[in-house]
Amino acid sequence: MAFKGRLSNRRIAVFATMAVLLLALGWLRYTNAAALSGMPFKEMDWNEDGALTRSEVLQGFFTVTAVRTQRGHRSCVDYRRRGSAESIRVECRTETAP
Repeated sequence: MAFKGRLSNRRIAVFATMAVLLLALGWLRYTNAAALSGMPFKEMDWNEDGALTRSEVLQGFFTVTAVRTQRGHRSCVDYRRRGSAESIRVECRTETAP
């Protein structure tokens, strides 16, 4: 059985696609994208008009960031436009220690 030292074009394409996807997910996590903060898609109605559009879901990936803060037992997630300190929405919850 002879071993071919070269990968097929299909395998190279699969590896390249996986590498690009992993890099994109890493970048989204590094930039605190709101879509990766645990928020369900149905709550990504950023303009609060009652209708969720594809554009608003994409904003959750590329335009809106989630900044987490913790003060004592209270933890908050502040959703902001990328590059701005203005809040779109703040969600807070109080957690009790066991």
